[in-house]
Amino acid sequence: MNRRVAVPFPPRRIVSLVPSQTELLFDLGLGERVVGVTKFCLHPAEARQQATVVGGTKNFHFDKIAALRPDLIIGNKEENYQEGIEQLAAQCPVWMSDIVTLADALDMMRRVGLITGVKTRAEQLTARIGASLAALPPVPALPTAAYFIWRQPYMVAAAGTFIHEMLPLAGFRNVFADLTRYPEISAEQLAAAQPQFILLSSEPYPFQAKHVAEFQALCPAAQVRVVDGELFSWYGSRLQHSAAYFRELRELAHPQ
Repeated sequence: MNRRVAVPFPPRRIVSLVPSQTELLFDLGLGERVVGVTKFCLHPAEARQQATVVGGTKNFHFDKIAALRPDLIIGNKEENYQEGIEQLAAQCPVWMSDIVTLADALDMMRRVGLITGVKTRAEQLTARIGASLAALPPVPALPTAAYFIWRQPYMVAAAGTFIHEMLPLAGFRNVFADLTRYPEISAEQLAAAQPQFILLSSEPYPFQAKHVAEFQALCPAAQVRVVDGELFSWYGSRLQHSAAYFRELRELAHPQ
């Protein structure tokens, strides 16, 4: 991101503005150094109990963050907002990630380990994650899928997103690969695309079983499933659980 960030080594008071990176810090054994998190930092469960909640990913409570006297703030280009990050960066070190691919995610984890003084632990974690996903066997003919992240309006994950990169590992080909980012689509566009599978993410919109019929009516021939959005989109240490989940999805999509 062409920013030079000077961080005291090792940082002792860390504020994390990204749920997946909060979980990473705890999994790297740095939980005691995390003094601030967002209201969306659900994992681990104790994160929001032992650290101060400093708002959401796109609406920070600057006074709460300042009171914590952080020597490192960790954010993400997509999940946070530029104006807020620039305001924070004027006061203390703010380290940002920018992640689209699996390689980006693994690199982020290694870098976080490096700047926090747990380089070896981070390298071991990324090696395990990389090996688990690399071990997934190739699928000869990937069925098409539409991956929904929002309802009213309908929004899908398209090219240029981490979810798009994960879909082939889970055994699917993105039917909206010709679009970019998170486009809004109409019911007519969905019907015309004729995906073989419709995947309803559990986040950020909380899709549940009750929504399946709605999409089934739009695409009667498609298989509609609610999927664990965290295992598709959390690009931190939660990825260590993604390979096993993707194997389960592959078995549903490609019954032997």
